[in-house]
Amino acid sequence: MARGDQLSRQWKIIHTLVASTFGKTVPDLADELGCTPRTVYRDLAALQSGGFPITTETRENRSYWRMLDTRRQIPLAFSIPELMALYFGKDMLKTYRGTVFYDAIESLLSKIKTTLAPEYINYLDRIRNRVDAGPAPRKDYTRFAHIIAELNRAIVDDKKIRIIYFSMGRQEENRRTVHPYRLRHVEDTLYLIGYCALRKGVRTFAVDRIKTVTVTDSGFHIPEEFDMQAFLQDSFGIYQGPPVTVKIRFLKSVAGYIRERIWHQSQHLSDLADGSLIFTATVAGIEEVSHWVLRWGAGAQVLAPDDLRKTISRHAAAMVAHYQNAPADEDLEQAAEILCRI
Repeated sequence: MARGDQLSRQWKIIHTLVASTFGKTVPDLADELGCTPRTVYRDLAALQSGGFPITTETRENRSYWRMLDTRRQIPLAFSIPELMALYFGKDMLKTYRGTVFYDAIESLLSKIKTTLAPEYINYLDRIRNRVDAGPAPRKDYTRFAHIIAELNRAIVDDKKIRIIYFSMGRQEENRRTVHPYRLRHVEDTLYLIGYCALRKGVRTFAVDRIKTVTVTDSGFHIPEEFDMQAFLQDSFGIYQGPPVTVKIRFLKSVAGYIRERIWHQSQHLSDLADGSLIFTATVAGIEEVSHWVLRWGAGAQVLAPDDLRKTISRHAAAMVAHYQNAPADEDLEQAAEILCRI
């Protein structure tokens, strides 16, 4: 049994019990989930072991399972650091203002505030004003709130979706049927990962390029052999490609910035006598890493592979042409296409 199926089924059990006033019997749950009563019993036991307030009561010789009203029976005590984290987390989610993600944490904080004394709230606000996520270039996901909500519903319910998607590389819209696996946030952009029937493989879609989404009644199952972590492990961000080992020399002027962060899980840093360093990593394709190399300008020198060297060289030549002679449009288009292909 795939781990994703189990989690999806348990998530549905939680929502079913929360929505049910009088509870559900195991046979009822099994019918709704399309599985055996034995599987439901296992899931209920796992949820109880995980701390979910699920209880059972007998009425008319039948056992009914229900979720306790945690708002009344299990009050939560938050510490100052925990509340600070929630406040700060809300600021971090500003990109998703107007969507289910931001609205949920805002609703949670509003409920918490109703239980706190005014002095306590003022203290938290003073702390929050000294910890700021700060402004940053971001996408406005407000207009995609409905699409995000539908994608989230399809993922939870294991339902196929039909979308109209705009391909930036091809500059065209096309219709696709997708099995939605997961939403993933990378660098202030939200992506959908799922099986694409059109391309006959797992693909990544930028959510803000999804023009319409329709959740179908057709279900799907994530293949047992599919491993999401393995799928993403070589990516330098989100996109996929054939594994390639890159080797980049960073000059002393920027080497300190490279040492400060883990840029990729496979990275290896080798310090050189002159203060520069060699960055080596195995990544999925060269598209995203080429963005990263260009970010460092003349402070980065690609040593391998040759395809990446040529890509950066073409961009460098085109940029020089911008400030010297008038470049040929086709040269600039060819250089820009590489960075905008995804």
